[in-house]
Amino acid sequence: MSTNAFHWADVTAEKIIRERGDKEVYTCASGITPSGTVHIGNFREIISVELVVRALRERGKKVRFIYSWDDYDVFRKVPKNMPKPELLETYLRKPITIVPDTSGRYASYADANEKELEALLPGVGVEPEYIYQASRYRSSYYAKGIRQALEKRDTIRAILNEHRTSPLPDEWWPVSVFSTFTDKDTTTVLDWDGEWGLRYRCNETGKEESLDLRTTAAVKLPWRVDWPMRWALEGVDFEPAGKDHHSEGGSFDTARKVVEQVYGGKAPVSFQYDFIRIKGRGGKISSSSGEVIALPDVLEVYQPEIVRYLFAGTRPNTEFAISFDLDVLKIYEDYDKCERVYFGVQEISAKKADKEKRIYELSQVSALPEVMPYQVPLRHLCNLLQANEGDIEAVLDLYPDLKPLQRKRLEVRCRCAWNWITTFSPEDFRFSLRKAGDELPNFSDLEKKALSLLRNQVDTLADHDEKSLAEAIYAVAEAAGLDAKELFTLCYHVLIGKEKGPRLASFILTLGRDKVLAILDRVLS
Repeated sequence: MSTNAFHWADVTAEKIIRERGDKEVYTCASGITPSGTVHIGNFREIISVELVVRALRERGKKVRFIYSWDDYDVFRKVPKNMPKPELLETYLRKPITIVPDTSGRYASYADANEKELEALLPGVGVEPEYIYQASRYRSSYYAKGIRQALEKRDTIRAILNEHRTSPLPDEWWPVSVFSTFTDKDTTTVLDWDGEWGLRYRCNETGKEESLDLRTTAAVKLPWRVDWPMRWALEGVDFEPAGKDHHSEGGSFDTARKVVEQVYGGKAPVSFQYDFIRIKGRGGKISSSSGEVIALPDVLEVYQPEIVRYLFAGTRPNTEFAISFDLDVLKIYEDYDKCERVYFGVQEISAKKADKEKRIYELSQVSALPEVMPYQVPLRHLCNLLQANEGDIEAVLDLYPDLKPLQRKRLEVRCRCAWNWITTFSPEDFRFSLRKAGDELPNFSDLEKKALSLLRNQVDTLADHDEKSLAEAIYAVAEAAGLDAKELFTLCYHVLIGKEKGPRLASFILTLGRDKVLAILDRVLS
């Protein structure tokens, strides 16, 4: 760990130790309802917890990192991106865990959203212990916690009423029931016997039934009671929440009072995290609507380390954008600079260097690289890939000195670069080289003269660097009697059939002698 580090994850870790005292194991928690695809905004909570967990472990502390799938919550809305929506409509008001996966790949709708994320998280260095709330509720694991809520019914109602414009009615109960007749939560609690017996009516069928909290799978606590109950049961020391939960009178405020006054526990250390915007790609982030940007979408464009870097390098309470537009190039450049600072290749002030080094450490998926990764700027990589028609192996072979781990990481960057250039980049960033058999325009004698002179320079490309080749191109234009801009336009027409392209000297060096000569020779033949 970098010395004198003052990263927000370290500050939070120190606060947890200070406020919770010296403990054998610290419990850090996160969780979500799998009501739809887990979007990148949800991921902000997961990665924020992981960064704090890592900071605690680096201080020699044992940490239990739990992630709760609230899959016994009610299925309220059919997302737009789901197949067979008419079938899913029939499961509204039932627990998410019994809703079928209409894609046919998983055991249930909840299972699909859970397993897809669980498979991805180790790839970005996140490996929590998963808790499935449906399993716990169905096994009556929370029977005691439910009974405590019933015993303190008036206390809970008074806490919730503090922030309500209209108070909860006297007949309100701090539990909900899934009807054993319909599986829906459209029920009315009628009575509680003061011990383990709860009686309810199914509103759809009119049937009444008595349940034993110690054996039933049908009774559940509402969110504002369930959350603090679990804080107490799990002994949670740290859990962040979105700014909506942290607003005055929000669920964190009420949960703090419920955990103290009902369950005799203590609210965890927390901070609020802000929302994430999406730049360069349409769609509002909303799990229930189905219009989401999820972790797989981000990993299409960003290496896992850079995904972590986006979050490690930004304070949680700061809103920021996940970009798919030209900002992608700058984000890669910023990460590469951070990496150079860490390995001492680029010097900056000591204070800034400490900050950058700590961000770099926390950005790594697992162990820090033993040698500095091979840096190829994303813009240049995009040009190389397009020049080689997306052949990643051909591009990697251009760097014969790559060590195995460097090659593996650069291969990931190549895949991300190809995804970005072919899917999200502006049209003027894209090109394909003219191929044999492509129809060529007619060129004037003056233009052919210029191309012939340029061919001579390309033939001796090994003698050039970017500066000397640029000077040679200007000299060719002058010798041929063309304006330099006219020569540039001519060259782009010849090479890629466009008016503009990457900086010409750099572009020719990127393409290499053989590719450029092959095209020029077809024009001049």
